[in-house]
Amino acid sequence: MAATPPVCDFGWKAVDFDLPATDGKRYRLADVSGPNGLLLMFICNHCPYVLRAMERIVQDSAELQGLGIGVAAICSNDPVAYPADSFDKMVEKARDWGLSFPYLHDEDQTVARAYDAACTPDFFGFNAAGELQYRGRLDAARKDAAAPGLRRDLFEAMKQVAETGAGPEEQVPSMGCSIKWK
Repeated sequence: MAATPPVCDFGWKAVDFDLPATDGKRYRLADVSGPNGLLLMFICNHCPYVLRAMERIVQDSAELQGLGIGVAAICSNDPVAYPADSFDKMVEKARDWGLSFPYLHDEDQTVARAYDAACTPDFFGFNAAGELQYRGRLDAARKDAAAPGLRRDLFEAMKQVAETGAGPEEQVPSMGCSIKWK
């Protein structure tokens, strides 16, 4: 079932966490934050919205890292009900996708609840002060193929955050599969 998160609550402060990652390490908020901000994404392994957009997510994330934006992804789905989202499968997907950022496992779903994550993908863009500045879509393609020249909403918003500390006032919410709660 498709879900849509709420609009950006400008200034909302990022909540700390301590989660295991597919690279065998544990990460806290400070570990993944960059000097110019943080892009935190709630994704999963099986969602068709995520699968269709992953190449664009990887590309935009690498470019944003070059602008001083830290990047991390979190899978919070119930792996019992959705075995494709198990930690072992996350390790496989992180390798297959060639992620340049940590892919974190929120097994007890406390981080997803703290962030009020609604869907996969759900993008949270924070400035250097840890204040929410973007909660919108990757782009207009959603789970369709991206047309040549399609505006990169997430990239442009986070580039603005890196340069000015503030996100765009106009934002279009993301859309994706609902978080699979326990």
